Amino acid sequence: MSYGQSFRLALKALSTSKMRSLLTMLGIIIGVAAVIIILALGNGLTGMVQQQVDKMGINLVQTTVFGRGDGSTFHFDPQQMYDLVQAHPDVLSGVSPYVATSATLRHGNDKYDKTTLYGVSDVMYSAATRSTLTGFPLSQGRFLAPLDVQRRNYVCVIGAYLAQEAFHGDALGRTLTINGQAYTVIGVLAQQGQTLTKGGTDDQVYIPYLNALELLGSRDVSMYLFTSTNGQTAAQAKQLINSALFDFFQDETAYYTTTLEEQAKLINSMMGVAMGVLVAIAAISLFVGGIGIMNIMLVSVTERTREIGIRKSLGAKRRDIRRQFVIEAGATSAIGGLLGIGLGFLLAAGLGAVFGGMLSSLMGGVTFNAIPTPGSIAISFGVSVGIGVLFGYLPANKAARLNPIDALRYD
Repeated sequence: MSYGQSFRLALKALSTSKMRSLLTMLGIIIGVAAVIIILALGNGLTGMVQQQVDKMGINLVQTTVFGRGDGSTFHFDPQQMYDLVQAHPDVLSGVSPYVATSATLRHGNDKYDKTTLYGVSDVMYSAATRSTLTGFPLSQGRFLAPLDVQRRNYVCVIGAYLAQEAFHGDALGRTLTINGQAYTVIGVLAQQGQTLTKGGTDDQVYIPYLNALELLGSRDVSMYLFTSTNGQTAAQAKQLINSALFDFFQDETAYYTTTLEEQAKLINSMMGVAMGVLVAIAAISLFVGGIGIMNIMLVSVTERTREIGIRKSLGAKRRDIRRQFVIEAGATSAIGGLLGIGLGFLLAAGLGAVFGGMLSSLMGGVTFNAIPTPGSIAISFGVSVGIGVLFGYLPANKAARLNPIDALRYD
């Protein structure tokens, strides 16, 4: 008997009891769909991280200064960071202190108490990318200038939420108060989230960092954003910054420096581990599905004992009987795999649409595409067929070893 004939007989056997066949495939369907969904969502998250890196630039280096932590009053002045940049123009192209806090903003009788306030320097905005170092482009006006920072001018750049809610889109040249001090709006950032929400990504304001320190009642800057001359010098920039901080503090735990590329690799690595664990859990469904196939095939061998006896008496060899049942098990898992792929596509698209809007808003407008890759589809289908063949071999072997005389006598 040819493989084609064996496959047609397998399909005929499956169509004889459609409900039983569907229930047999259920474990395979769920397992394959789960794997497709997990891999699709993982690919979507990885793509979002890469988009964020592309927006912010791989030449970004972030330094957090903790201090000695021993109660000493060791103070690292931001001017020392500026001096470091000036001393190494071949490696470092700029630095911005980064002071994040919350404040009470008012415009007329309206109060905005969920807005995030950032104290930065003019370097926070890149003319090359026409956006901030955190990936927010300007839609109106200008960003902070060097003189604004040096003179502590009471000027600010606001997000799209404040521009719309407080000024109805006409914000340039208008004023708002921050903790009682009037600030003039000189720039508006482009909207990043899909919707403008209070306390969201677009609800922010930038002011000179010295003004922000004054609001905090502090002189210590705990975070700095550096830009290296290009992506290739980012690692060298990190070494220079760490060397300068170690010379000052004599303590490696007093600071932490990382490049944006390192952060992206770390995030992708963590997501890879999480996806691996989830895929392993989903694979349990495939294993259960394989056991279901083996169980049904054993039942099928028992039901078709007389058929096996007749075929053997007409000259069918053991390998013919074994091949017939293995193909039937493989066909069952293959059809289940195809149904699982279709279900996985539908659910991945639905979950991608739901989570895409939320994540896009949180991460500043980057897109989220939960699309399964051809590789993940091929692997899922191949594994499902392999499981069917593997678990179907025992029943097939049992059928092949039946004695034809005993099989013919089976009632």
